Amino acid sequence: MATAQIEVPSHDRAEPGSYTLRVASYPDQSGTLPPRVEDVAKDWVTSFNSVIDNADFTALSELFLAESFWRDQLCLTWNFHTLVGPQKMTSFLQTHESGCRLKSVALDFSSDYRRPTASPIDFAGTVKGIQAFLSVETDVGKGRGVVRLFQQPGSEKWKAFTLFTCLQELRGHEEASGLKRPVGVEHGGNPGRKNWMERRKADCEIDEGREPAVLILGAGQGGLTAAARLKLLGVEALIVDRNTRIGDNWRNRYHQLVLHDPVWYDHLPYVPFPAHWPIFTPKDKLGDWFESYAQTLELNVWMGASLTDAEWDESKKQWTVTVQRNLQGKTSTRTFHPKHIIQATGHSGEPNFPSDLAGLSDFRGDRLVHSSQFTGAPKDGHGKKAVVVGCCNSAHDIAQDFYEKGFEVTMVQRSSTCVISNKAVLEVLLAGLYQEGGPPTEDADLTFMSIPNPLLKRINQDATAEISRRDASLYEGLTKAGFKLDNGPDESGMFMKYFQRGGGYYIDVGASALITSGRINIAQGHAPVRVEPHGLTLANSAFLPADEIVFATGYRNMRGTAAKIFGDEVADKMQDVWGFDEEGEVRTMWRRSGHEGFWFMGGNLALCRWYSRALALQIKALEVGLMSWDDA
Repeated sequence: MATAQIEVPSHDRAEPGSYTLRVASYPDQSGTLPPRVEDVAKDWVTSFNSVIDNADFTALSELFLAESFWRDQLCLTWNFHTLVGPQKMTSFLQTHESGCRLKSVALDFSSDYRRPTASPIDFAGTVKGIQAFLSVETDVGKGRGVVRLFQQPGSEKWKAFTLFTCLQELRGHEEASGLKRPVGVEHGGNPGRKNWMERRKADCEIDEGREPAVLILGAGQGGLTAAARLKLLGVEALIVDRNTRIGDNWRNRYHQLVLHDPVWYDHLPYVPFPAHWPIFTPKDKLGDWFESYAQTLELNVWMGASLTDAEWDESKKQWTVTVQRNLQGKTSTRTFHPKHIIQATGHSGEPNFPSDLAGLSDFRGDRLVHSSQFTGAPKDGHGKKAVVVGCCNSAHDIAQDFYEKGFEVTMVQRSSTCVISNKAVLEVLLAGLYQEGGPPTEDADLTFMSIPNPLLKRINQDATAEISRRDASLYEGLTKAGFKLDNGPDESGMFMKYFQRGGGYYIDVGASALITSGRINIAQGHAPVRVEPHGLTLANSAFLPADEIVFATGYRNMRGTAAKIFGDEVADKMQDVWGFDEEGEVRTMWRRSGHEGFWFMGGNLALCRWYSRALALQIKALEVGLMSWDDA
C-alpha cells in the first residue's frame, strides 16, 4: 500500500537537502546568581584551560551542561561547527586529526560591555546567567569568544550553556591597519618614481605579468567586503562586474527601493556609515556609498567586465579565466590564473522566473518581467492594471510603487507570508544590539553570532510572540483582506525563515496598510497557470486583467548560477547553498564549497560584514601554507 506524502506548509519548508533546525531549551534557573560573577567566570576559564592544556576532553562534562552548545568558526578546525553536548564535544576533539587547535581562552576586561556580567539568555530577560567575553589563542592566531554560564541544577557548580569561539587574525599575517598601516609614500631620490595616483592606477589595471590570487565575481556587498578583508591581509584580489558603475546592482533596481534593515545593522567593515546617515538607506544612496567605499579602500574593480571562459587546472591548483572588459567603448580581454574564485553574485542566485508558464509569448501588454528587471512603475498609470506574482519584500514594494503611480494592483499570494512591521524590527528583533547608543558594531556582532542557531530559534519564538502581540491590529486587517499570514518555521519568525529558505517574509514599510484598506487587491492561494494576451489566469480559473505583470518569485540556488557560469562539471562538485546543515550552520556559504579554489559569498550587509573576515582568513591561510584544502 502506498504511503501518502504529507505536504509541508510553505513556512516550514526548507531548502532541498538541508536540515530542519531543532529548537533548543532554555537552561534551568533554579539557582541564584553569585555576588561576584567575575570569580565564577575566572574559575570556569581556569578549569577550561586545564582541560585543553592536558587534552583531558572527557572532563568537558564537568564544564558544560548536558544540553549545551559550542559554536566555533575556524578555531577548532578550518570550518564552522556547532557541537551539542559535552559527549559530542569530547568525541569531536578526541577523534579530530589535528586534535584541539584551540590553546587557551582568557576573560576580556577591555570594556564594561565585555567584562563578566549577569545577563539573560532568553527574550523576556528572566533566564539569567553569567555572560563573559573571551580572548582566544589558537595554534595559528588569535580570536574572540563569548561564554554563558548557568548553575547546574541541584549543585553549586556553574557550567557553560553556550561557548562561542572564532578566529579573527593569523599570527604573523595580521591586517595592515593601526600600527601596521602602510607608509603611503616612497621617500628618497629615486628618479622617475611614481606618485600615489600613478601607483594606484597601475595597481587597479593589474599590469601585465601580475596575477591576482583571487578573482571575485560581483561588486555588491559580498564582493566588496571580501575584497576589503583580503586587501588588508595582503592578498591581491580583482573584482569583475558586468554593470557600468560600482553600486549599479542597487541603483538599477526598482524605483522606490529602500533597505528594510536599519543603518546600525548595515555598516560595512572598516568604514561605517557616518552619524548623520538615515536609518533606512535608499538604493541609490547605497550604490553611491559602495562606489566611495571601493575608492576609499583602494579595491581593484573592473566594471563592464565578465568571464567568458573559466577552467580549473587540477595539477597546478589554479584557474585559467578569460575576462572580457568594456572600457570607454573599447573591448579588451585578459587571461588570469587565480588560485581562488569567489562567486559574490548574491546569495539567491539566478532569478526564479517561470519560463515554462504557458502563454508567456502571447502577452500583449506593456511589460512582463521578473522583479530583478523591474526598474519602476510608469509615472501615469491611471486606468491601467498591474499584477504582481509573489508576496514578499520585493513584491510588496513593487505593488506599492504601482499603486502610487495610479495603477489598479493585484498581488498573487500563492502560499503564506511572514509579515513584521519595521517598528517591530527596530524595537524587538534588533533592540539592545543594533540601535542608536547600542554597543560597538564589533561587540554587537560577536554577541549575535555567539548564539547557536537552535537557541536563536528558541529566542525568536518568544520574540515572534511579542511581535504578534504588538502587530495584532495589522495582522487582523491583513487577514480580513484575504492575506494569509505565517510566523515562520515552528513559530520562530522572520530571521529563521530567512536562514532556512532565504525568503518568505515582508518587513512592512507601507504596503500592508494599502492591502488592509483594499487599495492593493489580494488573490490568495492559487498560482498562475497561463499568461493571456491581456492578463493572467490562475489555477482556480480566475482571470486577472493586466497591462503589466511582474514575477517577484525569488531566486534559485547559487549553485545553479555557478553551473551557468562554470559548467555542470564544476558545479557538480559543489554542495548546495543556504539552509542548515546537520549541525545547524548555514550550508556552504563563506567556507569551502566542495570544489577546490571556489567560494560562495553573499547575504545581507550584516552577514557580509561578519563572514567576509572568516572567508578571507581561510584564503590567506591557504596562501601561506597554514591550511590545505583537504583539511578536515
